[in-house]
Amino acid sequence: MTENKIDVLMRRILDATGINSQSELAKELEINRSGITHARNNNKIPDKWIVKLYRKFGFNPQWIETGIGSVFISTKSGNDVEFKYIPKVAARLSAGTGSFDSEDNVTDYLSFQTKWLAGKGSAINMVAMEVFGQSMEPVIKEGDTVLIDQSQKNILAGAIYAVGVEDTILVKRLEKHPNKLVLVSDNKDYEPIYLKREETDKVRIIGKIIWSCREYR
Repeated sequence: MTENKIDVLMRRILDATGINSQSELAKELEINRSGITHARNNNKIPDKWIVKLYRKFGFNPQWIETGIGSVFISTKSGNDVEFKYIPKVAARLSAGTGSFDSEDNVTDYLSFQTKWLAGKGSAINMVAMEVFGQSMEPVIKEGDTVLIDQSQKNILAGAIYAVGVEDTILVKRLEKHPNKLVLVSDNKDYEPIYLKREETDKVRIIGKIIWSCREYR
């Protein structure tokens, strides 16, 4: 009979960290007992556990899931350049409705030089997402991946942010006008969105866009 993945994972993590019990590990990762039971019943390691274990202990995500490969992320190359891995989530920045959760539904990890990330913001608060929609073209095109620093929420005029407006997630440039917040698209086919002061309580600044990349198909 194949052993449950959660039991195998817990044993591996306890051995690697020196933590004495599953309850102690669960406390470290802010996982309650019912969450462990649910994961065990599904025989599946939740994506948010992988992110937390990586961020808390530096464990290699592949090792967490499979037990294969190095236990910890190798942070240095042959040239002594340090790297960090940033999770990419399935949720997308778009002009449609959706939800945003930086820890759920991780689809991949992107590698960046630690020194470069430190100059851009808080790596532990960064998440990568794909963009859906054409309102920010030509700077950001549909299908591009952007890196969001969720710790940077103060508005810098003209900078690009991931913004939640009620149930809609947008990627826009932000500008402050007297008694107004303006969400500006780079694509001139899209009109600016003006929000009066009394409407700004509907807005959530998710984070500042600090980088983007484009995959050519």
